[in-house]
Amino acid sequence: MASRTVAKDIITLRGSAAIVSEFFGYAANSILYNRGVYAEESFGKVKKYGLPMLLTQDEGVKSFIANLTAQLSEWLEAGQLQRIVLVIMSKATNEVLERWNFSIETDSEVVEQSVSREKSDKEIMREIQAIMRQIASSITYLPCLDEPCVFDVLAYTDKEVAVPFTWIESDPKLIANPQMVKLHSFDTKIHKVDTLVSYKNDEWDEQ
Repeated sequence: MASRTVAKDIITLRGSAAIVSEFFGYAANSILYNRGVYAEESFGKVKKYGLPMLLTQDEGVKSFIANLTAQLSEWLEAGQLQRIVLVIMSKATNEVLERWNFSIETDSEVVEQSVSREKSDKEIMREIQAIMRQIASSITYLPCLDEPCVFDVLAYTDKEVAVPFTWIESDPKLIANPQMVKLHSFDTKIHKVDTLVSYKNDEWDEQ
């Protein structure tokens, strides 16, 4: 009698944390490239999520993002990370021009009871692809950044979390009366990530 083996896509807390932290590393690179924070020639092309992606070749930025994703993975695995925000600011004035907001909902049962969830890798990848495509097309819905810019990353964690020595307490770097664009979300069944970009209004309004 013929038998059939059915494989289930099991997602563990550690696996989900790895997926989300890796996603943020690639998303940050894509934002820095597509918003022109660093020169085009300082990025190299790789394939990820079934898409051509760009990664910085700047050693300082590479090291910053690698350390960042390692810390995010730790917080995600502990269920302590609520939100991560990539902020783009004017280099000359430090005025905040854009906030790329990634809100994270964590399945508390998974954290507390070490249970797993089921979702196919392909489905998760499709959801991430949709976000990456939106970031890549951001020039079509965001104003041009026509001045030199710098970036920073803010992490919103549970209050009892000790701040690592490489991080400092920060103000939220908000934008007054921002315009907002909601992007797609993705869900590992353990961590759900909602993406929103807010940006500075033009100084003149149409009358």
